Amino acid sequence: MLRTGDERTPAGTASAQVKGCLAARPGWNHPQRPDRGQPIKLEEKNMKINSILNGKSLTIALEGRLDTTTAPHLEAELKQSLEGITELAFDLTALEYISSAGLRVLLFAQKTMNRHGRMAVRGANETVMEVFEVTGFADILSIE
Repeated sequence: MLRTGDERTPAGTASAQVKGCLAARPGWNHPQRPDRGQPIKLEEKNMKINSILNGKSLTIALEGRLDTTTAPHLEAELKQSLEGITELAFDLTALEYISSAGLRVLLFAQKTMNRHGRMAVRGANETVMEVFEVTGFADILSIE
């Protein structure tokens, strides 16, 4: 039984509500996630990948959010672009957010470049750096 106020409602029924829970309030949107509760289109995620090739050096500038929706696009771009590259740089100056899926893609790139050359991460903002530090990626990646 789930207690809500003074009434008892069987747990798991459609009428069960948790009193005071913000997420249970109709029409409430999370302040950090205005898209919550609404359909998400890939175009709205706004991650842009800009690649600059200079001989055997490749710079990839990321803009927006690197998360579960956008990480596969970066991984596909890397798989197509890394052959023959000896120096890879990620410019994260305009990257707003990185999730574990994004970290996985960076780890893939680091492991690949360990065999073929070197990789550097540049311009990470405070939020992204905090993710790198908390996850231990600050020790794995070459951050400039």
